[in-house]
Amino acid sequence: MPLDWTQGPLAEGLRCYRNRQFFETHEHWETVWLTLSGPEKTFLQSLIQIAAAFHHFECNNRLGAHSLLGRALLRLAAYPPFYAGIDVAHLRQNLKVWLQALDQPGTTQPPWPPIR
Repeated sequence: MPLDWTQGPLAEGLRCYRNRQFFETHEHWETVWLTLSGPEKTFLQSLIQIAAAFHHFECNNRLGAHSLLGRALLRLAAYPPFYAGIDVAHLRQNLKVWLQALDQPGTTQPPWPPIR
């Protein structure tokens, strides 16, 4: 099943992500994730983990955010630079910057990683 980011829960989740409504992002995408299998399921799981990580970060749970971002980055390592309409290479690079910032308390918060 190809991932269609232009309509339904994927589009709504992407809108929420871009508005930094990370808990809601997770909820929308999880409804689709439950229906998937194979590489699409693992890919969407990594995006859900990113949204959940930033929800944890906003709740001052840096350890939880770091753990989820690390797991998402590991999952994304298996995917090509562009997958399912997403710039995976750019996203991976942004996640690495975030992980470095989380490793160094007091570091300026990087920009939110866009999903494009």
